[in-house]
Amino acid sequence: MGAPLEILLPMRRGLTLLLSLAWLASPPALAAKDPEADLARAKQRIGELQREIRADTQRRDQLSVRLRESEEQVAAARARLDEARRKVRASDARLRELAAEHQANERRLEQEREALAAQLRAAYAAGQEEQLRLLLAEKDPAALGRMLVYYAYLGRARAGQIAEIEAAVARIEALTKEQEAERARLAELEKEREREVEAVQSARREREQAVAAVNAQLRNRTAALEKARRDAATLEKLVADLRRALQQAPAPPAGLPFERVRGRLPWPVPGRVVARYGQARGGGLKWNGVLIAAERGAEVRAPYAGRIAYADWLPGLGLLLVIDHGGGYMTLYGHNEQLYKSVGELVAAGDVIASVGDSGGQARPELYIEVRKGTVAQDPHRWFQRSGP
Repeated sequence: MGAPLEILLPMRRGLTLLLSLAWLASPPALAAKDPEADLARAKQRIGELQREIRADTQRRDQLSVRLRESEEQVAAARARLDEARRKVRASDARLRELAAEHQANERRLEQEREALAAQLRAAYAAGQEEQLRLLLAEKDPAALGRMLVYYAYLGRARAGQIAEIEAAVARIEALTKEQEAERARLAELEKEREREVEAVQSARREREQAVAAVNAQLRNRTAALEKARRDAATLEKLVADLRRALQQAPAPPAGLPFERVRGRLPWPVPGRVVARYGQARGGGLKWNGVLIAAERGAEVRAPYAGRIAYADWLPGLGLLLVIDHGGGYMTLYGHNEQLYKSVGELVAAGDVIASVGDSGGQARPELYIEVRKGTVAQDPHRWFQRSGP
């Protein structure tokens, strides 16, 4: 026999109330997830962080703004120069293809001409009216029919060869015109490349002046230490803000968890370590990562798959790129000359993500690398292969 109605009703009302409170407490768990919308919101928040950093830098230090602008000009000019060089290579390759096709058509034309000349010489040796002579001399009607068919085939073959010769001549003329047009385009691209080389050099001269101005201001030890502390605080705030923004973003594609590849990651760039994790920087500051001296323009490769979380200029680190590897892990790469990826892009292990430079006011080309678990910096040497720098 069931429980009395006056007992069941309060129990049902209580259960309904508990379910309602549970839904209100955790609606995202019951709502459908939209990864694209989450990623868009995360990118929007990261964009806001970039603008906040720029505004803060603008208020705080006009010389840093000048340095940022000059280094961004270098990066933009370098990107245009790379594109001009790519166009030159493509145009040069196309010119070589046209030249090879031109030669092949000329050889074919020569062969067709030789074959036609041989046939004409044979026809001349047989007499000017070979078909008429054959008709008068041949007594076997069947043999005569076969010979006439043969001569008809021969005539069509000659006409076909003549048509092929004409087509080859027309193709050669068209290729000659296309080669001339491609040479003109290549010459213009060479001029464009020269202009972009000058633009890079001009931007570098502006950067040198900006660096000199910053260094002049920082000759005072106290001012240099204060700037280093401000830059470190800016980076710490960025990492904390990125961590909060990435909590709402979809995780990078599933694979082996980042923590499982500890000690096996390839170094992003070959070079020489000039500053190690934990090493004193002066004024009580320590390095939270490693600094590697490398060739200018050397390719910086992603050591592991992930999603680009940040790609912009940051005081103290210049052109900075951050990869979110999932599980709360991030890797940071500073002082780049160019950034080849943008926020939200997926990268695979080995992808080229940047090139080594001296942005951030460095005196030489270097790459700064950090590994973060949440907001806590980790020793990169424990994550990357021992055979590295």
